Amino acid sequence: MVALQIRDVPDEVRAILADRAQQLGQSLQAYLLALVTSEAERANNLTLLKSFEDRTDGADSTMDETVAEIGTARTERLR
Repeated sequence: MVALQIRDVPDEVRAILADRAQQLGQSLQAYLLALVTSEAERANNLTLLKSFEDRTDGADSTMDETVAEIGTARTERLR
């Protein structure tokens, strides 16, 4: 593994991050590692989603239509 270092972090920002880590029962290092890992995973997800942008397999739904369909399915499931 590699070590990352961030320079010139304002004291206020460091204090906020340390407080948040403490609230979660984590060290500052563990908390920051989780944040960085989460961001990297999101970047991978975005790359994957972009790979489907130009697909031609017959799926013609827009994002809004898909969100509406999911909402309808959830509502029906809760009934």
